[in-house]
Amino acid sequence: MRLIGAGTQDGFEYTMRETFWTAPNIVTVLRALLIPVFVVLVARDEYMAAFWVLVVLSGTDWIDGYIARRFDQMSTVGQWLDPLADRLALIIVSSTLASFGIVPIWVVLAVVIPDLVLSVNTYLLFKGPPPLKVTVLGKLRTACLLIGLPMALLGSTGMLRESLVPDIAFGLLALGAGMHIVASIDYFIKARREAERLRREQARPGIEEDSTG
Repeated sequence: MRLIGAGTQDGFEYTMRETFWTAPNIVTVLRALLIPVFVVLVARDEYMAAFWVLVVLSGTDWIDGYIARRFDQMSTVGQWLDPLADRLALIIVSSTLASFGIVPIWVVLAVVIPDLVLSVNTYLLFKGPPPLKVTVLGKLRTACLLIGLPMALLGSTGMLRESLVPDIAFGLLALGAGMHIVASIDYFIKARREAERLRREQARPGIEEDSTG
């Protein structure tokens, strides 16, 4: 069973829906609503409860994509809503854990700075969500961070502080942060190329019209 792209039906022609009301989008919204719950639990030092909220948060990131592919529930809204929910979750969760000394500040900087650069870049180029697909590297990056963050939280509780859990969490976070930077550079370059391609396509009709006039 494939983990990345799970639920994909090979040879199946998917329908891209224009509506918001699809099952994957509802799951994505519910996932986003868990973010403030997580923040409150961490602020109250209820780390185990916050850990399980993070487990659900991370799991539903995989579930909504699976539902979309397995049951032909893809939508134009989901194409930008799911990555947006992922970005918000990573930024807020990592910032919350860093503010309580659970993860190092470099985790937040490695996530926030590339995302800010990409947000400005895509707004200037497209004035909205860019027409680019999420890469395998981007999915692996998100998986490492969404697994590493709850493990870091778990490793800060009780006897697990002296176990291998904090070290494993640190390794996953370092790997995820590194992949995030590399994926962001790749995304930045692809966005510039796509914008240039779109500009050439928009200019071509005018050139052809002039040559036949």
